[in-house]
Amino acid sequence: MNFFLENYNWVWALAALASGTMLGLPALRKAQGGELTPTQAVMLINREKGVLIDISNAEEFAQAHAAGALNVPLAQLETSTALPKKKTVPLIVLCPTGSRAVRAVTMLKKLGFESCQALSGGTQAWRQAGLPIDKFEKQPA
Repeated sequence: MNFFLENYNWVWALAALASGTMLGLPALRKAQGGELTPTQAVMLINREKGVLIDISNAEEFAQAHAAGALNVPLAQLETSTALPKKKTVPLIVLCPTGSRAVRAVTMLKKLGFESCQALSGGTQAWRQAGLPIDKFEKQPA
């Protein structure tokens, strides 16, 4: 106990505790299925065959979506047959801003998907990272 009371060692101990906490939080968030950056999402797609699931409604999806993403609207998530059959496949969930994706991750975990994470910032972050975006062109009438 004298160690902490002498020469302000408690300040160093507190600094070490804070530093350890900040270093450990990203690993803890990932273990809990936290959010991914676009770079981390691409690495997951390339290394572990991750699947992009865009939970936008049909109109939002048609306006712009990450290239290669499957569209499974949030309202249809629990009943969709478009989701991968293998529950161990890593899923990267996104929407235009990333706000609804976190809720969808919770739903997917309840459905038994073992590895699913939200893309932080959604399609906007994907676009800002310079990653490919698809749009459906309107056909002339």
